[in-house]
Amino acid sequence: MLTVATVNVNGVRAAQRRGMGRWLADAAPDVVCLQEVRAPDDVLRAHLDDGWHCAHAEPALDGHRGRAGVAVLSRLPVTAVRDEVGAPELDACGRWVEADLVTAGGEPLTVVSVYVHTGEAGTPRQDQKEAFLQQMTDRMEALRVGGRHVLVCGDLNVAHREDDLRNWRGNLRRAGFLPQERAVLDRWFDELGWVDVVRAHTGPGPGPYSWWSWRGRAFDNDTGWRIDYQIATPELAKRVVATRVDRAPSYAERWSDHAPVVATYDV
Repeated sequence: MLTVATVNVNGVRAAQRRGMGRWLADAAPDVVCLQEVRAPDDVLRAHLDDGWHCAHAEPALDGHRGRAGVAVLSRLPVTAVRDEVGAPELDACGRWVEADLVTAGGEPLTVVSVYVHTGEAGTPRQDQKEAFLQQMTDRMEALRVGGRHVLVCGDLNVAHREDDLRNWRGNLRRAGFLPQERAVLDRWFDELGWVDVVRAHTGPGPGPYSWWSWRGRAFDNDTGWRIDYQIATPELAKRVVATRVDRAPSYAERWSDHAPVVATYDV
């Protein structure tokens, strides 16, 4: 069995201070995809115990340093790493990293950690977000050539359906739930055959949510969004045996405003 977790840590140093290390020890995943690492490579590695292989894409642009960064941590050996999604203006943002692994059963597996930044409707920032989603589509399809297993994990900052956020009516015109963003996910799941692992395994919602604002009582009232995904090729999705969201027991025990999304695969 292979257990994979994905979580936006909102800065690995802060997450470690708040208790990420305890979660990591208790959950004992084989692979962890991190988003918004917000730290240089040596700092990330200093927070890991022995036995982790690390593929880390740091932002190369000054405007993104301290805000992005993605990583794949693996107990399995990493045979290759790539951090280019396919467009020069997007490749330096620290939002995409691929790690090729070999499972215990000998099957090759590519795991991607991706961070899609938040947008704002009607602004250049939203245009950049949508361009990144489109570039992701092309890269995801290129990875499938040859029939290998591919698993794309991360914070997409898009809720796909109404049952993926509590207050969907109040967010119809806001970034994260815009029709053009959701249409990209429609294409992945309905046309191209990719599988939303948690939704396929748990069935209809509402939830399970993976992000709650730090403000107010959003966490206590479970007023959340499901914006963190594990997206698998169809053949890999058939190997899912369990999924869960590791929601903190209380607000005080949160170590990020996201909760880890965890799935176990029979590979």
